[in-house]
Amino acid sequence: MPTEPAVRGSKSLFLAEAERQGLKADRRMLYVGLEPASDHVAACLRAEPGAEIVARRKMMLANDVPVRIATSYFRADLFGDTRLAEPEFVQPSLQSALTALGYTFGHAEENLTARPPTPFERETLELEPSEWIVQVLRASYSTEGTPIHVLETICAANRHIFPIGQVSGYDEF
Repeated sequence: MPTEPAVRGSKSLFLAEAERQGLKADRRMLYVGLEPASDHVAACLRAEPGAEIVARRKMMLANDVPVRIATSYFRADLFGDTRLAEPEFVQPSLQSALTALGYTFGHAEENLTARPPTPFERETLELEPSEWIVQVLRASYSTEGTPIHVLETICAANRHIFPIGQVSGYDEF
């Protein structure tokens, strides 16, 4: 589901975009708490693998079909005692909470990987045995270079389109 820039300041990019496309959108919080950092998330957060980090995991549905699992990760030493570690959805948004804590977005790095799902991903997304997922890993850093948010989105590959745009003047084709 492509997301227009106009909805980026909304309560939820997913809810806004799904509704714009005429889909009945929903999201469910699956987990909020501390968990050990996987190798790839630890690298993005500049933490040791296995270090306790804050995880906020939710499932997104479109027309009652699970389409993605989105997990936000935060360093516990920076955000463990903030509202980012509380079980509710953060209102109005995670970005506004980060700004209120004094962090300004500087840049992000993103990787997409297609792979077979883990058993948890297959069960949660209700995938057939032959279906794959696309893992989108987005690491956001403050203007000072501090890792402030890692978002790992696990998408049912056959339920998404990933449009890629190119800004003129910055690259050649």
